[in-house]
Amino acid sequence: MSLKIVVLAKQVPDTRNVGKDAMTAEGTVNRAALPAIFNPEDLNALEQALRLKEQNPGSIVGILTMGPPRAAEIIRQGLYRGADTGWLLTDRLFAGADTLATSYALATAIKKIGDVDVVIGGRQAIDGDTAQVGPQVAEKIGLSQVTYAEEIMKCENGKLTIRRHIDGGVETVVAPTPIVITVNGSAAPCRPCNAKLVMKYKYATAPMERTDDTPHKDLYETRPYLTLNQWSVSDVCGDAQQCGLSGSPTKVKAVQNIVFQAKESKTLTSSDADVESLIEELLDEKIIG
Repeated sequence: MSLKIVVLAKQVPDTRNVGKDAMTAEGTVNRAALPAIFNPEDLNALEQALRLKEQNPGSIVGILTMGPPRAAEIIRQGLYRGADTGWLLTDRLFAGADTLATSYALATAIKKIGDVDVVIGGRQAIDGDTAQVGPQVAEKIGLSQVTYAEEIMKCENGKLTIRRHIDGGVETVVAPTPIVITVNGSAAPCRPCNAKLVMKYKYATAPMERTDDTPHKDLYETRPYLTLNQWSVSDVCGDAQQCGLSGSPTKVKAVQNIVFQAKESKTLTSSDADVESLIEELLDEKIIG
């Protein structure tokens, strides 16, 4: 059985390098000030998609991502590993999106792609840690979902057998397609880039990435696979009021990188007096209460 698989992937700021310039005045992430990487759990999801493709000849894997033009690097990284195509949602109207606006944009794009059998993504992104986008996408496009997946074991008769890692153990479920799946970071790591695919796709770009200085511009006429799909809000028939900041009720006020020093720590016993003093301190500092 051949499958049409869409991998939800995100280019995220490397949170190991958070500094004072990490946030803008509007409370959004200042992505220009931070190194960008492929969201780790989305790589786990990509590996499951590629394995599913190998088990089901004729299947197609596409990378769907939203971000500025430089986010096209995520699609290239997917192509280097074995994906077949990709779609970049890029538009200033998408900027500043929280999980609600992000899931809306992704859902409209999936509807435009059409006839998708499996939507798969990481459990959560390291720049938000909400684990909300996958389930929200499933709700918006009306599909069943399986979360906390560790392995897609097989696909038979239009049904996927999936192993989940849950609190207290492991669960195996069988679910029909079409379906949305979110994958844990404990799943198998993604395969490395394939040298032949890197050579094939290294000049692949989205139209907005190109400038007058872009090398080998003549290749785009003869090799259409080097032009990545690029969609705006209007291309996916989206409602601008539900995209970006205007569609985002969540506002982040600040991000801080806190490093605890040894002198700031203290050791408490399990005695009633120590527990009571800790509770009083937390209440005084308004950490709890």
